[in-house]
Amino acid sequence: MASVKVLYFASLRERLECSEEKVELPGEVADVAAMLEWQRARGPAWAEAFAPGRNFRVSVNHAMAGPGTRLGAGDEIAFFPPVTGG
Repeated sequence: MASVKVLYFASLRERLECSEEKVELPGEVADVAAMLEWQRARGPAWAEAFAPGRNFRVSVNHAMAGPGTRLGAGDEIAFFPPVTGG
């Protein structure tokens, strides 16, 4: 198991009623794609928030991340809606 810090911003924070948490990821959760599957299995609110087709971004340790980005103990993972500049 890997302990990671997870941050939720904007609509995800509101939907999940959580801005941050420390979680223990099971050993099989080694990348962002696996973490999303794990998140969806946490309950109905999580399944809805992270449903396929939902528009959100992920960063790992302050760098934009894709589905194959590897995760490790001590990582900071953030989920947030896309933003636009002006």
